[in-house]
Amino acid sequence: MNLEKLYRSGLFRLSLLLLPLALLATAPAVRAQAAGQQSQQPDQTTPDAGGPGADSGVIAVPRKKEPVEAPPPPAPSAPKVINPEGIGNVTFRVNVPEVTVDVGVLLEKNHQFVSGLKPENFRVYEDGVEQKVIGFKRVEAPITALLLCEFAANSYTFIYDMRNAAWAFAQQLRPQDYVAMMTFDMHTQIVTDFTQDKRQIVEGINMLQVPTFRETNLFDALYESLDRLDRIQGRKYIVVIASGRDSFSKLTFDKILKRVKASHDVTIFTVSTGGAMRAMTEGRGGMMSAMRDMDYLQADNEMKTFSSLTGGMSFFPRFTGEMPDIFQSINDSVRSKYELIYRPSNAKQDGTYRKLRVAVVDAEGKPLRIEDQNDKKHKPLKYDIIARDGYNAKQEVE
Repeated sequence: MNLEKLYRSGLFRLSLLLLPLALLATAPAVRAQAAGQQSQQPDQTTPDAGGPGADSGVIAVPRKKEPVEAPPPPAPSAPKVINPEGIGNVTFRVNVPEVTVDVGVLLEKNHQFVSGLKPENFRVYEDGVEQKVIGFKRVEAPITALLLCEFAANSYTFIYDMRNAAWAFAQQLRPQDYVAMMTFDMHTQIVTDFTQDKRQIVEGINMLQVPTFRETNLFDALYESLDRLDRIQGRKYIVVIASGRDSFSKLTFDKILKRVKASHDVTIFTVSTGGAMRAMTEGRGGMMSAMRDMDYLQADNEMKTFSSLTGGMSFFPRFTGEMPDIFQSINDSVRSKYELIYRPSNAKQDGTYRKLRVAVVDAEGKPLRIEDQNDKKHKPLKYDIIARDGYNAKQEVE
């Protein structure tokens, strides 16, 4: 049968129709066989970490070793100090401290420092029990002082002397001193409040160039100074640098004397100004000059009275060169102290207040007698022992 006849026949056309169906039936089997062949090939892909390919074989995991038990730790030893229940590790350190007492021995007559004393001249009592002094030396204690200066529009000689005296005072200040400066004419002016900076006092002195009023109201200024110092505890000093004349204060001399006497913890030192001019003009110029001389004499007596009532000293310099020696004397009077050191016999640091008392005795243990060498009868001089009256025995806790 030739091709043309086969094509025309229905058998050939039927076989062409069934051929696609046969191919579709055999496709799944072919894909399954291909997949089986691919699964038998080892994995040759490289992992992301860059290491060797995965092993599809059996992995043998080694057997874990049994842990070896460590020997039990030794039992802790018993503590040396057993704290009571409810209390942590608190350490109490009790030291026997050294107590330092600054003592000043000053004559009541002129408030001068009594020098030359030795350790055996002192007795220290704590709560009535005498203590053994193990340290002794002389020291210069800091001061609290108010510098009161007359700054009025009168003769320039007084201003010149005042500035030189104030400058000499400032040069002898110590770093621990507290000093304020106030000026007065008709009114008072605070130049510098209390400070430990000596430069502020010097700058305040340099500012005093042109005064305002001629009046010199010394009594009012001194009264105000005492009121200001009442707010400060401890021993205080007022250094008055002025002519001593008072123009027309609101207070009388009797009232200011009463106020000065009531100030038990203030010592006043006075330094007069205008001495050179007074030396050249005293006794000259007739009646007016005599009245002026009387004013200055009265001023000198008032300055002496202020200082003597408070245990201070008065100075009436004629020349500027006397100023350093004057203020050296003032410094010797107000600064000089004896430093005593002892270890208290009561070693308990329990926070209680211990009373202190210092006595000055002679070689036989009797109260020291100081005689006035300028008096023919050698009368005894009274003196004050200035020292603190106690301290707190504090306890240290760590």
